[in-house]
Amino acid sequence: MNRENGKHITRRSNTDDAVLQDLQKRAFRYFARHIDAKTGLVLDSTQPGAPASIAAVGFALSCYPVAVERGFIRRSVAIAHTLAALRFFEEADQSGAANGVGYKGFFYHFLDVQSGTRAWKSELSTIDTTLLLAGMLLAAQYFNSDSASEREVRERTQPIYARIDWRWAQNGQAAVALGWKPESGFITYRWVGYNEAMLLYVLALAAPDFAIDSAAYSAWTSGFRWRKLYGHDVLYAGPLFIHQFSHIWIDLRGIQDTFMKAKKTDYFENSRVATLIQREYANRNPRQFLEYAHNCWGFTASDGPGNGTRKYRGRKHRFYGYMARGAPFGPDDGTLSPWAAIASLPFAPDIVLEVIRHMENRIGHSPAGFGFCSSFNPSYPGGDDEFGWTAPWHYALNQGPIVLMIENYRTGLIWRLMRECAPVKAGLLRAGFGSGWLDATPINHD
Repeated sequence: MNRENGKHITRRSNTDDAVLQDLQKRAFRYFARHIDAKTGLVLDSTQPGAPASIAAVGFALSCYPVAVERGFIRRSVAIAHTLAALRFFEEADQSGAANGVGYKGFFYHFLDVQSGTRAWKSELSTIDTTLLLAGMLLAAQYFNSDSASEREVRERTQPIYARIDWRWAQNGQAAVALGWKPESGFITYRWVGYNEAMLLYVLALAAPDFAIDSAAYSAWTSGFRWRKLYGHDVLYAGPLFIHQFSHIWIDLRGIQDTFMKAKKTDYFENSRVATLIQREYANRNPRQFLEYAHNCWGFTASDGPGNGTRKYRGRKHRFYGYMARGAPFGPDDGTLSPWAAIASLPFAPDIVLEVIRHMENRIGHSPAGFGFCSSFNPSYPGGDDEFGWTAPWHYALNQGPIVLMIENYRTGLIWRLMRECAPVKAGLLRAGFGSGWLDATPINHD
């Protein structure tokens, strides 16, 4: 039985394609309802008082082309929202002031949705600026007509990209720093080891004015961990979003860098294996959490029931709030994230469709109208509903991957557009990638 807020989910058709279309439409509602039309800023979450986040804007910009193609919004509305964001960021304060918007081409992670200035004393974020830039570059590829508004999309994207000083963000070393704060300077940690920063390095390597060199990419790969898990060889990262985020914009099927060439595989296959490992972990369920099964899994960065220790099955167990959960080595407190499984649809469609069907029948869709809840924990003692605990908020970083990875599975739209994006191809080549579509497609410098 499909349920939605205690009722049947109504659709004209219950085919896989209809289910995916429904999920995309619901997930996109988040962006349609949480945008400031004047600035193009998008709320980070539905939590009361939440600021905008620059990553949320990047996901929104990426989702608008899908929404146009799917008939969720008119092209004119998508262009208006896109231009609002581009105008805001191109004209934004770049002084590095504590109450500013950015510095050295980068932007603060969180911005006040009313004033557009820094919120929560957040960091100048290199990865979130990357996600924002990816959305801009995608918009520039999609809005390619000779109309004045679509030309403006392309013309405003270039200077925003060009002024990002990736070399400054290296702070004297090869690997790029996570961020910077005006009060304390650079964050100690750097993007080293397998994580979501592949996209960052690809775009930084191809930057128009402040490109980094290949030593930076080598510094990133120097921290890779190759493991054998459940009989699978895999480049390990526990949270599933790490295996997904760069893949949203970069078609990594059949292309290899030096590391993957030595392993005789590619990053797309690696993400497929990581998805299978998550499923197997849930099926084995070593900690005996409720609901874990071959058709109920998804471990990633997500909200949780809260920090603290409670008794579960007669033993004390630690539960967490927002946390990057992973499998098989954890952390794991019984919290599952439907979006994490959905965003692996291109890698392993059969088993992901199985999860989607199961979760529609088991938990239904959130009454907020944005599809599944962001996360839930059936094992949490004393929870407030039949599922133990259900996240009350939705997040842009959950909704965007649902829209985009479903579309990559259905039509390959995002991959097709970004294969024609000159910085993406140039960055991949400078990182040492070859084979596949990289060898067959000329760089488009227009």
